[in-house]
Amino acid sequence: MTTQDYATYIASLPRVLAGAATLFRDAEGRVLLVEPNYREGWALPGGTVESDDGETPRHGARRETAEEIGLDIEPGRLLAVDWVQGTARPPVVAYVYDGGVLGEDDFKAIRLQEEELLSWRLVPREELTAHLPGALGHRVLAALDVLADGTGAVELENGRRVG
Repeated sequence: MTTQDYATYIASLPRVLAGAATLFRDAEGRVLLVEPNYREGWALPGGTVESDDGETPRHGARRETAEEIGLDIEPGRLLAVDWVQGTARPPVVAYVYDGGVLGEDDFKAIRLQEEELLSWRLVPREELTAHLPGALGHRVLAALDVLADGTGAVELENGRRVG
């Protein structure tokens, strides 16, 4: 196969987007959410993995967290991988990493990226699905379950456990 044939072949393959986020909690178990200014609802700190630049999901979660809330913290273990179908976009593979439990000094150090975010808040588990739209709410609950039961990362499709 020539270089041109290989490039044509690669260009013909299906596309998938990738996103990565970090799940931070406080000592009471509440989850840190951010409020984007470009869409309805809330989100975990995170965003698009810049795979064209060689970025991995773990590095994307760390970079996006540092950009969005000013905390440069190495993500912990992988909690969930979610395949989310789209209607007006390609599917997204969303990675969720454990950010650990933040202390008072960490919360005081949060600096929002004003170009993208309006605010942040700590939300108890029972209120998460009211703040997080669709698959995202289910994804975060599944990640919290992994933390609670000490199991390995969970595979999800549209926020729901597979199998």
